[in-house]
Amino acid sequence: MAMLNIEKPGAQTTIQDGGRPQHQINGFPEAGGMDQPALQMANLLVGNALTAPVMEFVIAGPTIRFDQPTFVAVTGGNFNVQLNGKAVPNYRCLHVQAGDRLVIGQAAAGMFGYLAIRGGFQVPRLMDSASTILRLHLGGFHGRALQAGDQLSYQPSWLLSAYYHRRTQGPALPAPDQVTTIRVLQGPQWDEFSQEDQQRFSTQEYTVTKNVDRMGYRLTGQALTSKLPSMLSAATVRGAVQLTSSGQPIVLMADRQTTGGYPLIAVVAGVDLPKLVQSRPGQKIKFQLVELADANQLLKKQKQQLGALAQQIRHARYQRPYGIERTASQRLAELF
Repeated sequence: MAMLNIEKPGAQTTIQDGGRPQHQINGFPEAGGMDQPALQMANLLVGNALTAPVMEFVIAGPTIRFDQPTFVAVTGGNFNVQLNGKAVPNYRCLHVQAGDRLVIGQAAAGMFGYLAIRGGFQVPRLMDSASTILRLHLGGFHGRALQAGDQLSYQPSWLLSAYYHRRTQGPALPAPDQVTTIRVLQGPQWDEFSQEDQQRFSTQEYTVTKNVDRMGYRLTGQALTSKLPSMLSAATVRGAVQLTSSGQPIVLMADRQTTGGYPLIAVVAGVDLPKLVQSRPGQKIKFQLVELADANQLLKKQKQQLGALAQQIRHARYQRPYGIERTASQRLAELF
């Protein structure tokens, strides 16, 4: 077993994976990566299962030294990444050797980043997931964010087929000088809001506040004025847009509470949830209502893009440049 050494931890660097949605009924938050498509892309680039454990970090990533060869990939926000002092791109599989030093610096755009390693990070699974929930001190690496001096084990790896073809372009990130459109579905209490509030919600510009974290994103705009009666608590979903008594929305995220009693005016369409996750404080956003069928079609198209890259990598196994595996073995394989 090889060891990965954390020289600098970055900002709120934790172990995350696909989460534990099946355990919300037991009172545990879903957790998991905030930007699931970016997490899955990182794993795909290094040949892992899509929801294998990765490192997640916010705004600034960690500095890491490896003691055995392996393959890694960085995705999510547009992070400044250097391998042994040389700039390397995001969304590309990188081959690291024993003693190599990977520095993930500040993000030029976006919020959340992901580092996947070939074979996934070797941490215990709790309730079917390795994801960290910081406020519960549960999961991941001792239930906490990584610190300088921590060591994580991983399986060393020397070969990876289609190495040079394991690269892609990341999605467009929210531009700070432009209004980002976030598509939403009508929430379960939509019809209980006044027509004026429905119009205000779906046409005005909101601003992402500084109060953003893995539990929820608080937005600010012209307050909604409908006074709805108190509600019984109900199960929550990722992307649900709650309206508090202040009339301002909170978009629930990965570490949200499992139930809540605030009215839900809308739910962010799954296809646009990563776009909101990668929006920094101060970002202007605007909600656009879409129908369920359209939202499902958009999400299906997003997943097809991931599948297309996986197919491209499989087909590139015997295409030049071959990469790290021996050329002779590739030619022999073609004969059979």
